[in-house]
Amino acid sequence: MEDSTKFKYLEHTADAKFEAYGANMDEAFKNAALATFNIITKTENVKPEIEKEISVNAKRDTSLLYDFIEELLFLLDTEGFILSDVKDLKITKIDDGFDLKATITGDDYKNYPGEVHGNIKSITYNDMSIVEHGNGWTLTVVVDL
Repeated sequence: MEDSTKFKYLEHTADAKFEAYGANMDEAFKNAALATFNIITKTENVKPEIEKEISVNAKRDTSLLYDFIEELLFLLDTEGFILSDVKDLKITKIDDGFDLKATITGDDYKNYPGEVHGNIKSITYNDMSIVEHGNGWTLTVVVDL
């Protein structure tokens, strides 16, 4: 189920495109992770059985977003990990870019037969944007299905 205060899916010809929102960049990244996994399952139904720590560094904010989502998709592909929540996420501006540290929870997709549908192949830079505006942040993301 789409939560319009966190994210919104947009029309796209072949892939999945969404906007994720947040009062700050940290919250917008968290909601982008949830929007990504809501494409294949309802994250609110996934039990937080597994906890993982993620650390990503990048020179640009768009590269940080790409690398963060790519790391989540890597866990999906290699371990069958599906996200239930991002418990803690902190982005820090460093001298040569950005540092992201997150604690995520989720479970093995095998525990949800019939609830996980489709697959996400990868994130793309196509139409990606990170915009700060008066009342928060909006991220636009396209993932290849």
